[in-house]
Amino acid sequence: MAPPILSLALPSETGRVLSIQSHTVQGYVGNKSAVFPLQLLGYDVDPINSVQFSNHTGYPTFKGQVLDGKQLWELVEGLEANDLLYYTHLLTGYIGSVSFLSTVLEVVSKLRSINPELIYVCDPVLGDEGKLYVPEELVSVYRERVVPMASMLTPNQFEAELLSGHRIQSEGDGREACNSLHAVGPSKVVITSISIDGNLLLIGSHQKEKGHPPKQFKIAIPKLPAYFTGTGDLMTALLLGWSNKYPDNLEKAAELAVSSLQALLQRTLNDYKSAGHDPQSTSLEIRLIQSQDDIRTPQVKFKAEIYS
Repeated sequence: MAPPILSLALPSETGRVLSIQSHTVQGYVGNKSAVFPLQLLGYDVDPINSVQFSNHTGYPTFKGQVLDGKQLWELVEGLEANDLLYYTHLLTGYIGSVSFLSTVLEVVSKLRSINPELIYVCDPVLGDEGKLYVPEELVSVYRERVVPMASMLTPNQFEAELLSGHRIQSEGDGREACNSLHAVGPSKVVITSISIDGNLLLIGSHQKEKGHPPKQFKIAIPKLPAYFTGTGDLMTALLLGWSNKYPDNLEKAAELAVSSLQALLQRTLNDYKSAGHDPQSTSLEIRLIQSQDDIRTPQVKFKAEIYS
């Protein structure tokens, strides 16, 4: 007899997360940016690495392997054969092909057949600032098939525009985009960064019951003079972690997530400066390990303002 899987057998206050994201040997993006923070917050996290690269693709070169949909499904079948497929959460980030995304949707259905209460947290990584990172055909797959299955969606401004069909040029536009996304599926939407008149905002929206107006809020975010990698992956992981601890209080979860992330980014900036590096000359690798106290017990310095 195999011993029981304790994360399944014993009740958990947090949960068991399956995280399907990229992996880099060096640096912190994808699963490398998401798994450790969720573990610090008390979650059992099982990563499936959609790619294994030497480093992130912003470097001059990278080498490695890409997992295809068939290989993803083999891993899922292996888990299922041993009754290991019970998860409370599924987390997905960057996905580079329609075929892999289609398999991910099969994984969502499979997980929900085992746990109908599964929470699917989706970071719909499509692009930023008007530029697509992925093949264009992925946009319609996300819009038509992924968004309806998601419990929580964490797009940036450009992604929210693509998925909702709304241009976002004001706070009202951002809130309207959230409403359109609620109508299709997810009860929680967090647009993680919106630039309006030179200011950065997060806009969050929680529709507790279908057909009812959502509770919406914003958090003002400082603009730091640098570009960091892995921050979107980290932010979505933190939102999963804290929103599960405060299921009816998305604004509190967002305050904690933003406060953690900003403390980490400030540390990263300061450390690069201490090392004599101009932070504006390249993208920066985040100081994840050095910021673990800010992840476990963040000081809330960024407060949500509720829209009336």
